[in-house]
Amino acid sequence: MKYSLYAGAAVVALTAGLAHADDHLAFKPGEGPFSWDSYNAWAEGAPDLSGQTVTIAGPWLTPEDGYFSNMLAYFEAATGADAIYTGSDSFEQQIVIDAEAGSAPNVAVFPQPGLASVMASKGQLYPLADGTADWVRDNYAAGQSWVDLGTYADANGADQMYGFFYNVNVKSLVWYNPENFEDAGYDVPGSMEDLKALTEQIVADGETPWCIGLGSGAATGWPATDWVEDMMLRTQPPEVYDAWTTNQMAFDDPRVIAAIDEFGWFARDDAKVSGGAGAVASTDFRDSPKGLFASPPQCYMHRQASFVPAFFPEDVEFGVDTDFFYLPSYADKDLGNPVLGGGTLMAITDPSDATNVLMDFLKLPLAHEVMMAQTGFLTPHNGASVDAYKDDTLRGLGEILLGATTFRFDGSDLMPGGVGAGTFWTGMVDYTGGKSAMDVAKEIQASWDALK
Repeated sequence: MKYSLYAGAAVVALTAGLAHADDHLAFKPGEGPFSWDSYNAWAEGAPDLSGQTVTIAGPWLTPEDGYFSNMLAYFEAATGADAIYTGSDSFEQQIVIDAEAGSAPNVAVFPQPGLASVMASKGQLYPLADGTADWVRDNYAAGQSWVDLGTYADANGADQMYGFFYNVNVKSLVWYNPENFEDAGYDVPGSMEDLKALTEQIVADGETPWCIGLGSGAATGWPATDWVEDMMLRTQPPEVYDAWTTNQMAFDDPRVIAAIDEFGWFARDDAKVSGGAGAVASTDFRDSPKGLFASPPQCYMHRQASFVPAFFPEDVEFGVDTDFFYLPSYADKDLGNPVLGGGTLMAITDPSDATNVLMDFLKLPLAHEVMMAQTGFLTPHNGASVDAYKDDTLRGLGEILLGATTFRFDGSDLMPGGVGAGTFWTGMVDYTGGKSAMDVAKEIQASWDALK
């Protein structure tokens, strides 16, 4: 079969290989909820890169590596280049080895910005093209947040934009059972004040509002760090959050202690938590949401990231048995709609002309839409069509991203490992067990001081 690529009135063959590309592309050009016009316009002006190869390394394994390669096929069709992705479950170790050996791929896909920042400071990353920061500001929801998250000091201490975020996850979510809400006459809250009022109403009705579990083997406590991070973003400006995650502001600052106690308002009250406050630390986070689906319900709400449906019962039907809403911000604070999450960023570790063209291609809505249509890929790109998401759940998550005024990365992932994946975790277990927020925060700060 043949197909047409529409770019204005022109119908052209973009490369010699494009004549039969229809057999190799996941979605037929010209069809579906994709931004073909901008892709075709870009492809017409793209250079002929036949014979050139761009290598990409990252953490994505099967099946995500296949989805990513399907997206890269559109870059290959437009330019004639070969784009080769290699995934590894030890990517963060391997990329350091390869960079130090002078054998890094052209592009590295970092699962969080910490390692990228370290490599940039060693001269192992290369700044993105001039104008990339302006493009991100203009084309990503909460654009300045993404610029900040991809900007690091170079070997001379000067800030440069090194990271282009691609594929994001959302943590600022509350999951619930719509049928239970309807039966009880509860409405989805639109503000934190409303959420607290709903929590108290459920208690007054003789029911339990929340399921919370911190258990995760050696990583027990991490779900509470997400709660505290969300509360920091809802009670303090983003620059305060940034100062906290870098320890420019002490962990035992009163503003941090207040955010911990905001979490405690939900988690340390026996009446508000399934099993009582004493069960919070011992309940496995994977088992915690199951109370939403018990009959009668053991709880009505569960705050957790977009991955949690993997631990729902198999017969749960989205939109019927479960749904989610944005963990709301305070109506009486002028802090917008902050979103906590994570994501992967693309950075150049071995520059070439073809690599620069690939990075330019990744700005296109189509480069996001092809992923959106295949897997659990979320993007803050406000030019990508939300109709391209493969299901309503992902579309709803994507709309939360697009509604964000601020995005911040998981704070514990930005802290030194001994704190973010150490004393912060254990401190939250101690806190839910009854230790004061002040004492916990002081101990965490002492552990950070010991690392300096």
